[in-house]
Amino acid sequence: MNLRPYQSQASDAIFREWQTVNSTLAVMATGLGKTVLAADLARRMFPRRTLFLAHRRELIHQAADKITRATGLRCEIEMGDLRAAEHSLFSRAPVIVSSIQTQCAGGDGGGRMAKFDPWRFGCLILDECHHATSSQWQRVINYFRTNPNLKICGITATPDRADEEALGQVFQSVAFEYEILDGIKSGWLVPVQQQMVHVAGLDFSNIRTTAGDLNGGELASVMEAEKTMQQVAASSIEIIGRKRALAFTQSVKQAEMLAEIFNRHRNGSAAWICGRTRDDDRRRILTEYAHGAIQILCNCGITTEGWDDPAHDLQGVQVCIMAKPTKSRSLYTQMAGRVIRPLPNTVDGFDLEEDRKLAIASSAKPHCLVVDFVGNSGRHKLMTTADILGGKVSAEAAALAVRNAKKAGKPVNMTEALDDAEDELKRREQERLAEAARRARLVAKARFTTQDVNPFDVLAINPAVPRDPGKVGVLSEHDRRILQTQLGVNPDAIPYVQALQLLRERNRRFRENLCTFNQAKVLKRFGYATDMSFTEATATIDALARNGWRRVPRANASAPASAPQEVAA
Repeated sequence: MNLRPYQSQASDAIFREWQTVNSTLAVMATGLGKTVLAADLARRMFPRRTLFLAHRRELIHQAADKITRATGLRCEIEMGDLRAAEHSLFSRAPVIVSSIQTQCAGGDGGGRMAKFDPWRFGCLILDECHHATSSQWQRVINYFRTNPNLKICGITATPDRADEEALGQVFQSVAFEYEILDGIKSGWLVPVQQQMVHVAGLDFSNIRTTAGDLNGGELASVMEAEKTMQQVAASSIEIIGRKRALAFTQSVKQAEMLAEIFNRHRNGSAAWICGRTRDDDRRRILTEYAHGAIQILCNCGITTEGWDDPAHDLQGVQVCIMAKPTKSRSLYTQMAGRVIRPLPNTVDGFDLEEDRKLAIASSAKPHCLVVDFVGNSGRHKLMTTADILGGKVSAEAAALAVRNAKKAGKPVNMTEALDDAEDELKRREQERLAEAARRARLVAKARFTTQDVNPFDVLAINPAVPRDPGKVGVLSEHDRRILQTQLGVNPDAIPYVQALQLLRERNRRFRENLCTFNQAKVLKRFGYATDMSFTEATATIDALARNGWRRVPRANASAPASAPQEVAA
């Protein structure tokens, strides 16, 4: 068994945790080989036995086959009519693979788990362990925990549950995390493109929230509308072309409707399955789908978790059609995760991530596409690929990437969109800081100007002394502008009572037709009194200008100067 670097790191991290705790959690995105990791744990645990538990019967045979092929260890299945041998020491398999339902089966007795002695096992591996807080799982876990030396490892792609129950009830630590974005950036998973399709009349705003997600019955009623399904099918056919697609639906009726409408557009292109589909029919449909005889598989609750597409047609599943909107990040991740795996034998054998990325780009599946259908979501925050890829970016960046994807009207590479959104927000922040710095410089310049010319000295008035220095008044924006533009005063640099004093003096001078503040500054500079009328001040300043800005006698101010004169001593 050749482990990928991150699988080897995960295995080592789990055994390190087991040195100090008995139960730990490993988070690994769909398509990154969680079952191979489980196989390595069983190999390293041997000769102590391992019990591998999953919650769906579809995963049991798949897991047993993978573990046997990866390790060479003999696996036996305990499920339905299949029973693992326990009586003879020599007939006991080193790995038992079973479903959680099988372990609990047995009516009022101890269940089928009672046939197994917890002390004969060294390791319990829980697949898709985000379900481990349920009563069924707890019953089995507690039974095997009667062996105090038992080591437990939970493996999941989605550690967050819609009902927010704490996995800390089961696991004492998190040994390892490697999520979708890590896998994409390292070249182990294909890039994810997102396309948003607006469906007229699609309205989720009146749907209630139940256990953290859209109410199932109410959502089904909305999604089962013929007009809605017609738009979903028509737009999907146009988008996917001849690519294989996996469609997720809220209800069995919706799955059947959607497949039927797809077949109206392209006869024989679609089929549907659900939990009630007969085993032989399900196997036949999945086999036909794997070989490309069926292009679109509409399913209700079958391929959400743990299902691996064998891709016998060498194209793989390239499109995920989300006809099941959700508020649950966990559920959305599981559904989208079905299409992010590269084609078999594409990336293994390359040591460098650049080589793996090039191999993916050159393959028949260079990326995957997730199609979301949007309408009026109201108060609901519905999941998108930004939510499953953006765990390490800000919420603002994720929201901006989604807005940009909605505007695009075409597939958008969401990894790049998230990076672009982060860059855009950084640019905006840099611009904001630059603008703040510019304003700070203006304020500093205004303060410097007020220190350069004392307005009280120019107007020949004594500044008022605040009676209560701690009391702060508030100037109107109009008064602040007058102080800044007409009197050259920064209103934040002087006491409130002095600001009022300057405003009153400015108004008095206006009423009495005295010179303005700017005129008074010029007169003060050349030694003239500042109580001139506006008309006198204008004539005096004009005479100064004509005289090359040298002082002239006041009596001659109104007549042109015959020759330049020196400023009087």
